[in-house]
This record gives sequence, structure tokens and C-alpha cells, in this order.
Amino acid sequence: MLCSGPQRDTFSFAMALFDELRSHYDMSGNGAPSVTVIGGANIDVFGRSLESLRDRDSNPGEVHSSPGGVARNVAENLARLDVDCRLITAIGDDQNGEMLLGQGSAAGIDMQGVQRIEHLPTSSYLSILDGTGDMHAAIADMRIMDELSADRLAPQRSIIEKSSLIIIDANLPDDALAWLTNTFSEHTLFADTVSTTKAPRLTPYLKAINTLKTGTIEAEALTGLEAQTDGQVQKLAEWIHSHGVARLYVTRGDHGVFYSTDRTRAIMAPHQNIPEIGNTTGAGDAFLAGIAYSWLQQWSIEQSVDFALAVAHITVQSHSTCSPALSLAAIDQVLEKQSAG
Repeated sequence: MLCSGPQRDTFSFAMALFDELRSHYDMSGNGAPSVTVIGGANIDVFGRSLESLRDRDSNPGEVHSSPGGVARNVAENLARLDVDCRLITAIGDDQNGEMLLGQGSAAGIDMQGVQRIEHLPTSSYLSILDGTGDMHAAIADMRIMDELSADRLAPQRSIIEKSSLIIIDANLPDDALAWLTNTFSEHTLFADTVSTTKAPRLTPYLKAINTLKTGTIEAEALTGLEAQTDGQVQKLAEWIHSHGVARLYVTRGDHGVFYSTDRTRAIMAPHQNIPEIGNTTGAGDAFLAGIAYSWLQQWSIEQSVDFALAVAHITVQSHSTCSPALSLAAIDQVLEKQSAG
């Protein structure tokens, strides 16, 4: 049965598990669950119009830059949630690469697995936002990610094997995806489709993916099915589950999040009362980090969605792709306000 609503009555119990969690896991890193995130890292440049966006014209606005990239964003968000997190990505031998290394380390990410590629620049992502903070168009220069091959990943095998959870994104080239899904088939693997162009890269490897996070148009590109109505999304979910994915999350903007397992199909509305939207670009990556955190705590799928929506709620209020205000305490406050109505 397809159901809707916040389903936050179950979350009070989940939030009570925070203290219990800290008693189970030593957050200093001794015996703590660890996550390895493998995929894209880049410098994000955002131009936001101060008024309604006019095509083919110069628009008065604001320009901001910040570290970005799906895998890197997920890793930063997890680090801010006190998770022992390692990032494996590729950067150039340039100033942007140094910036990513420094910022990642400062945020608490283990950056020892970052691969330096001398003959290509660090990835960059140029986005145009309309007056509401939503993306209008973007250009991504991710050529360097094709260098993050299976041969470059192989020396990291022993570190990856020790991870409680592995997260990959579709920025990775095919041989890397094949190596990761074959080598770590006994591990829990999460994946993000990234974009309509790159989503189909994951299709051959769905049987190895435990949890898939995607957006509506990326899901359509992945499956070749439409995903505009609730009924279409349900059929698409059935197709994805039939190919081996245990848990599916489809972010649908103002329509909330569709989530499913082989037994559950439901929709949860987005959290309301956002004071001001700064940038929606990192919302999906924040949501995935929230899902990953929830999985480490062994929360239910309903609890994971509510928690992940709170992570996204905090993130979109920042002009940066990841919010420096993100913390477990900040999430607790958001959830308390949502529960209070």
C-alpha cells in the first residue's frame, strides 16, 4: 500500500537511540563503524540570480564557490555527523586539488585515499541557480574521474574491506564499478546515480547494490521507464528491486521522497518551514549521507527517511554545497520542530 505522511511518531524512539548509540560505538574511531565513499570531488561554482532568471541574458546576482562532488559531499556530511569516513577520489596537481585536500581534512574526512593525477585539472562544477535557489542548468568538467580506474583503486583494497559501509557514485568509470561490485560483493554497497548522463552506468551492477538513491529523471535514465506519477514510480521501483536492489530512495523535490523495499512502498513529505533557501544543489547528497548514517544505526526505513530529510533541510539553508551548521544536535532540533507541528 502506498501511504503518505511524516510518520514521525516512530522517530522519537529513534532519536532516543542517540545516547545508546554512543555507548555502543566509540566515536573516537576505536571500534567505530567506518564508511568509505568512492567517487567524484570537485570545486562547485554557483551563480544565483537575484530576480527571475532570464535566458540568454546577463542576470544580476551572486557568485559563490565551495568544495563539491557527490562522493565528497556525502563524506563531509558523514564526517560532520561524527562518522569515521574515508574518501577515495581523484584530484589534479593544482590549487583546487590542494583546496579540496585541506578542506576535507579540516572537516574530519580521512583523505589518505585521494589520488593525485598530474595531467588533468581537478573537477569543477558550474551551476546557474534561479531566484529561489533551484538549479536551472549546470556544466560539469569531470574528465579526471575517468582516471580513477580499477588499477588505481586496487591498492586501497585492504582499507575498503575494513569498512562497515561502501558508498559509490556513478562518476566512476565502468572498470572501477565492475571491480568494486565484484570485489566487495559481500559488503553492503550504497550507490548514487549522480545525473541522467551517468545513471545508466549503474544498470549492469544493480544486483550488487543494497541501497540506491536517485532522483526522478535519473531513475528514468537508469531504467528507461517513466517516473512522473505515483503509479509510474511504483512500477519503476518494482523493476529496480527485481534487478537486485534491496532499498530504493527516489527524491522528488516538492513531492517528497518515495522509498521502497520488496515489502514497503511509501512517500514522505519534505520537511517544511525552511527559513531561507541558500542552495539546493547539495540536498540530495545530504539526504544520502543521512540514509547512510541511519543504516549504521540500524534504524527502520521510515526513520531513515525522516532523519535524512532533516539533514537535507539544514543543508539547503547554506550557500555552500554542505552546511557547516550540520550536526547531530542541529538535526535533533529540526526533528523536534517538525514533530511539534
